[in-house]
Amino acid sequence: MDLSTIGWNQEARDKILLDADRALQEAVREAAETMDGKSRDDIYEFLFSTLKPQFVDFKPGPDVGACADAVANGEVSLDS
Repeated sequence: MDLSTIGWNQEARDKILLDADRALQEAVREAAETMDGKSRDDIYEFLFSTLKPQFVDFKPGPDVGACADAVANGEVSLDS
């Protein structure tokens, strides 16, 4: 078995991505419920600090910024 061929199967990849999406959704939900009136930067910092310990080598991309903007602007719908 070559090291380059070792990886997660598609079912595991899908589960990892679903878990990551749920972690982001829950962090955004918590921010939307508890950070009313806070600045976008405060919300971004909250999202960053909430998500960082949940991932190996976490590096936030534009998605975290877009979520912070949405929370700050009151554009997050908490309906499932």
